[in-house]
Amino acid sequence: MSNARDRILILGIGNLLWADEGFGVRCVEVLGAESALPPSVRLMDGGTQGLYLLPYVTQASHLLVFDAIDYGLAPGSLKLVRGDEVPRFMGAKKMSLHQTGFQEVIAAAALLGRLPRELVLIGVQPAQLEDFGGSLSEPVRGCIGDAIALAGEVLASWGASLRPRTEGRVDADALAIDRYECGRPSAALACRHGDARFLPAGEH
Repeated sequence: MSNARDRILILGIGNLLWADEGFGVRCVEVLGAESALPPSVRLMDGGTQGLYLLPYVTQASHLLVFDAIDYGLAPGSLKLVRGDEVPRFMGAKKMSLHQTGFQEVIAAAALLGRLPRELVLIGVQPAQLEDFGGSLSEPVRGCIGDAIALAGEVLASWGASLRPRTEGRVDADALAIDRYECGRPSAALACRHGDARFLPAGEH
């Protein structure tokens, strides 16, 4: 259970420009749009900021992270890990530099003696990472609700239950993946997987 001095940080990390790598950011967008957060909870789009996140992490007593993680499971599978397991899973099979950067954040916070006392990672197994400018794949997009439900259970165990947002609701349309997608050129107009004219034979 939490106490009055607890500070809970919910971070979504990843890169919206690389398909399923945007999972963590999309989770915090939806969570912020649909839920009223207690005063003790801070919701943050951590993107790919790496060590720039250190001041926020060291101020937190509890940390919950959403990210796309290569667990070696079926695409769209969710997995929740806690405590000392969090840095191990984030570094097991790095898919991008942002995971290396966040491992460094956790290590630096530990060296400073200011690591949050509770760590939780809610990760999804990605299906598509090579689609530049792409949105989430269907298996990953379909599990955002389940990921948020898992987060709700974790937050409740920390004494910070989520409630549906009834006032000051964020414009969900402004955060919609479909709105992001509608401005994207077609594959015929914009190369998404590397330009074969500039890649040596065998690399495309």
